Amino acid sequence: MRAFDLVREWPASNTSVCIIDRRGVAHPFGDTSRTSRIASVSKLLTAWATLIAIEEGSTTLDAQVGQQDCTLAHLMTHAGGYSFEGAVPIVAAGRKRIYSNTGYELIASHIEQATEIGFGEYLRDAIFEPLGMAKSFLNGSAAHDVVSCVDDLVEFALEMRNPSLISSHTACVATATQLAELEGVVPGVGRFDPCNWGYGPEIHGTKHPHWMGSRNSASTFGHFGGTGSFIWHDPVANISCVGLCEVEFDSWALHHWPIFFDAALDELSN
Repeated sequence: MRAFDLVREWPASNTSVCIIDRRGVAHPFGDTSRTSRIASVSKLLTAWATLIAIEEGSTTLDAQVGQQDCTLAHLMTHAGGYSFEGAVPIVAAGRKRIYSNTGYELIASHIEQATEIGFGEYLRDAIFEPLGMAKSFLNGSAAHDVVSCVDDLVEFALEMRNPSLISSHTACVATATQLAELEGVVPGVGRFDPCNWGYGPEIHGTKHPHWMGSRNSASTFGHFGGTGSFIWHDPVANISCVGLCEVEFDSWALHHWPIFFDAALDELSN
């Protein structure tokens, strides 16, 4: 693909990428079997496992978790009132979109209690094994310590495109904006009002500038991680993209990623 010429310009070693076109055909670049910590992309897997637990009847979106009046739904949408890191809430639940690792660690703890299964084991049984993600595992916090590879994350991207582990209805709700009025900050990117988020995935919406491309539709959903990891699906173009860079996310990614994503969408939408 011509778009991969742009990837060669990234100041990132060991880059591996895969684009899934609208027919479901995967277009890989680099060593897509190489494993690394996927940082906050882990939250998407944690959220999907939580949705599975909800459909199984182990818990509900309205379950009280964390501070007073905070629910599982609040935590999944970063509206639980917790800071980026810290056990003490800083605002009431539902007031602001505050991106929080703590919130996702509370989610994992709740799922452990509700299912009586360790969260790493639950991830393995609920997602990794059914999807054939043989190299993926949790090695620490459910907010940022999943280890995986592009090949495995492609399987998860295909699940997001055509869910088999949860119902299509649940997936549609999870990948649409919740608490649409909330403003907030996407770490390392900027403050947005509104700051669109679903039950796990960030929603592109009208955010600009952004780590996604200008050609990504407003309904594009996904996540990026501080280790230079990303995954998104654009339901309008029906194109998905996964990548691992092993270089800390900062201004280089905000510059190079959108250009590459736009090029990929241009090339594969025709």
